[in-house]
Amino acid sequence: MVRVLFICLGNICRSPMAHAVFRDMVEKRGLSDQILVESAGIGNWHAGEPPHRGTRSILDENGISYTGIHSRQVTRDELPSFDYVVAMDSENMKGLKRLGLASSNRVFRLLDILPQSVEKDVPDPYYDGRFDVVYDLVQKGCTELLRRIEIDLAGSGNT
Repeated sequence: MVRVLFICLGNICRSPMAHAVFRDMVEKRGLSDQILVESAGIGNWHAGEPPHRGTRSILDENGISYTGIHSRQVTRDELPSFDYVVAMDSENMKGLKRLGLASSNRVFRLLDILPQSVEKDVPDPYYDGRFDVVYDLVQKGCTELLRRIEIDLAGSGNT
């Protein structure tokens, strides 16, 4: 089982969006039995809350379920259990570093895997409401992440 964890500051906008989008992609590819998707935040301000209404709205517009996704704070102890820890921006990477997780080929910003992307941080739509911009970036990053994981799965004979 490949375990993927998306991280943002409060786990209310970006990481739950990536969680839902990636989970939807995984389900449509028939890989739910091989890839587990979760999300969490560096902070706990929104613990237990559903995704932000802007995230829910853009997901609804695109027919993507966010059922079962609620904000939670990441813990240092759980991090080693994930195969991929995917941060939304540089500040999230700093937060992961404070928790003892260094950048690697399994710990990175979502947009780092898009070489053509000039922007490397997924912007936080919490204050500016640009959920459509975030959705586009998340779609592109998640598509590439799934492509890479599928290659890894094929190489290990698990597909």
